[in-house]
Amino acid sequence: MAIPLLDNDVLRTFVAISECGTFTGAAKLVHRTPSALSMQIKQLEKKLGKCLFIREPRKVRLTAEGEALLDYSRRLLRLNEEAVQYFLSPTLEGKVGIGTSDDVGTRILPEVLAQFARSYPAVLVDVVVGSSKQNLARLDAGELDMALVTVADEVQNIRGEVMHEEPLVWAGKERASAYLRSPLPIAVAHEGCSWRRMTLRALARAGMPYRIAYTCEHCSGQEAAMIADLAVAPFPQSLVRPPLKEIANQGLPEIGAYQLALVRRGSNPLNDALALHVKGAFQNLH
Repeated sequence: MAIPLLDNDVLRTFVAISECGTFTGAAKLVHRTPSALSMQIKQLEKKLGKCLFIREPRKVRLTAEGEALLDYSRRLLRLNEEAVQYFLSPTLEGKVGIGTSDDVGTRILPEVLAQFARSYPAVLVDVVVGSSKQNLARLDAGELDMALVTVADEVQNIRGEVMHEEPLVWAGKERASAYLRSPLPIAVAHEGCSWRRMTLRALARAGMPYRIAYTCEHCSGQEAAMIADLAVAPFPQSLVRPPLKEIANQGLPEIGAYQLALVRRGSNPLNDALALHVKGAFQNLH
């Protein structure tokens, strides 16, 4: 028996409902009526033989099967967009420069560069890894076309477009003891780093004694200090992986959330194309 195919239009509807939490909100996004969306979802559930949403009085939420389909749907829609873009996008040639920190470089850029290379094989992408302060200076000097920069939670006027937000948590080595020492040994970046500023502010507010035991501009250096059990460090929650662990419920103050913003020097076909791929990669994280 032939396997039924998933329709991209229905998948867009499904993703919109998943993200909005209501049929009414999703209907506005896809420019259809809530009843039309409801019919599409019923047909999709019948085709798959699974219930995708738990319907509550004022909202809907995904079932376990719905969560699985959401991941597939985003990937399928992204792949469809990439395929169409390959054939319909204008041929681009040249060079575009992007600055990033090492945590973003290892987490996001591989996917971005792979997809961008398939869509625009004649474009050279120059990636510069450095601190947000350094990359903003390079951007303003005309050395880069865009930069992904870290923004602390207290900043009111964010330069650029916010791509991602997540909490900073305390991290250390599994079964280690650095977090028990007093003053608390911490590993942070140099002056000017948003993570450093947020961390020291949280410790000051809590009145907790600390000492800066290790400084390094790159996450890999802070990770080395944690693995050696020399210190604990503020880390994005999504980057805490074995042999590291999140240190929770140990009396350490909450640090807060940080944001990643894409700052661009201008708009042209090359910049716009790379920026679109960067946005798509961050959307896939959510």
